[in-house]
Amino acid sequence: MSFVRRAATVLAATTALTAGLALPALAHVTVQPGTAEAGGFTKVAFRVPNERDDASTTEVAVSFPADHPLAFVSVKPVPGWKVKVTEGELPAPVKTEYGELKEAVTKVVWSGGKIAPGEFQEFEVSMGQLPKGVDSLMFPTKQTYSGGEVVDWADAPKTDGTEAEHPAPLLKLGLGVDGAASSAPATTAPAAAAPTLSPVAGAASASAESSDGTARLLGGAGLVVGVIGVVVGFLGLRRRPSA
Repeated sequence: MSFVRRAATVLAATTALTAGLALPALAHVTVQPGTAEAGGFTKVAFRVPNERDDASTTEVAVSFPADHPLAFVSVKPVPGWKVKVTEGELPAPVKTEYGELKEAVTKVVWSGGKIAPGEFQEFEVSMGQLPKGVDSLMFPTKQTYSGGEVVDWADAPKTDGTEAEHPAPLLKLGLGVDGAASSAPATTAPAAAAPTLSPVAGAASASAESSDGTARLLGGAGLVVGVIGVVVGFLGLRRRPSA
């Protein structure tokens, strides 16, 4: 029986560890997928979980980087939600392969809908051309609840590798297949490279991407199942009658 008690203790510890790994990844506002090719176009979803038991999320405001502005931004309609795309003049013109960019999307706000406790919603955006020469783009996000609370997901990644209290959604930029920053679109680019550089707001068809948090949760569940199998197998061997 002492072995059974030890096995139960190990199982409980494993379950706690799994929950500790999975829950933080599910709790924050994130970009899905979290990576894209530098120099191209991509489609991402801002995944917003509701963290409160007594309030619903009623507004999500995503700020776009002004230091690395994106010339083309379009949004996919979300049933039950209104969307407002704000364009603004940049502090200084930015040179791109399409010409000089003086204005760009600075913020996208979704409102009028509801993310109830225990639920999440994805807000999809097609955007580009992603900058070259930078490792990532931050999208600070304000999440407003029905009770008036506003959670500001705006913390930059910590240099020591630990997680910030309210990390901003982060899109990491990688290299193309040939090892260089790709200028080819990662997904469907705009139908034509317009001579004007005014950002575009419109509908873009897309499918939801898999979640890093879900992958961690499933991996942890697999670990728990493996531990249970070891315990059951050992007990079976102990109960087999000797020849």
